[in-house]
Amino acid sequence: MALKDILPGKLGFGTAPLGNMFRDIPEQEARATVDAAWNDGIRYFDNAPFYGAGLAEIRMGDALADKPRQDYVISTKVGRLVLDEIEDVSARDLGEKGDVFKYGRPNKIVNDYSADATMRSIEDSLKRLKTDHIDIVWVHDVAQDFFGDEWLSMFESARKGAFKVLDKLRDEGVIKAWGLGVNKVEPIELLLDLEEPRPDGFLLAGRYTLLDHERALQRVMPKVTERGLGIVVGGPYSSGALVGGPNFEYAPASAAILSKVAKIKALADRYGISMKAAGLQFALANPAVAAVIPGASKPGRIIEDSTALKEIVPVDFWRELRHAGLVHPDAPLPV
Repeated sequence: MALKDILPGKLGFGTAPLGNMFRDIPEQEARATVDAAWNDGIRYFDNAPFYGAGLAEIRMGDALADKPRQDYVISTKVGRLVLDEIEDVSARDLGEKGDVFKYGRPNKIVNDYSADATMRSIEDSLKRLKTDHIDIVWVHDVAQDFFGDEWLSMFESARKGAFKVLDKLRDEGVIKAWGLGVNKVEPIELLLDLEEPRPDGFLLAGRYTLLDHERALQRVMPKVTERGLGIVVGGPYSSGALVGGPNFEYAPASAAILSKVAKIKALADRYGISMKAAGLQFALANPAVAAVIPGASKPGRIIEDSTALKEIVPVDFWRELRHAGLVHPDAPLPV
């Protein structure tokens, strides 16, 4: 089944911030944010055990416990397994995301893409999410934070383990779809080059945004479109840099990124549109994109995202953006 047939709309909710991403978020604030998303009509919620070592899933499960299960779509991830063991959070080595969830639960997180770990991860997520089924499962961060032989070894482990398990669960109707949830294009390319297994789509975070889209545009989107698959775009605001935040790729934004943001914002201000509208509508203009899932930890952010999708963006804005070299010449635009 195509992702576009599974997902209930173009706008979903990325729950990473609910895992205490970058800050200690009060329970009341986290719950109010999920409630705001629901009240605004959002019915797709993307989760991961990695987000706060299970905290985001727990909060999501509590918030949706009284909602009819058939009314919403849940995705979660496997590959980064949360253990019952408690560890020293300050001593964690989680690659480029090392400090992102330092305010989350102190449970130990391990990379494990084996068949057994995949099944255990799904079972644990079902409990935390308080649901009897998961609609979409993404294989999380495989090959993302590593280079050379190590990341290829991780991918091979997933090919022999998680991929086969998820293919079987999808074919049996236990889940509706599966794919990779990554922020690098290389693992997607590698999987697309294999005859087996058969993913249904991908969650690609931060790689199809106004600030960074060339590699995905040239190396992933054409194959995804040709095969009738779909892309869910995560991190459409590039860790917040696009909308005035200090971070890009989980770290302080470079001078070059800040300069590009300033140029786009100057153009957006001249046309009286928000940067969120520019970012979301750009991503959705690509026919391979099934949905965008910005994250939020405050109710007001949900309203901003919903409003941004409805903003009328003048055609001339997109034309000037292209003329100024701020988007790739081949990138589809909403014109």
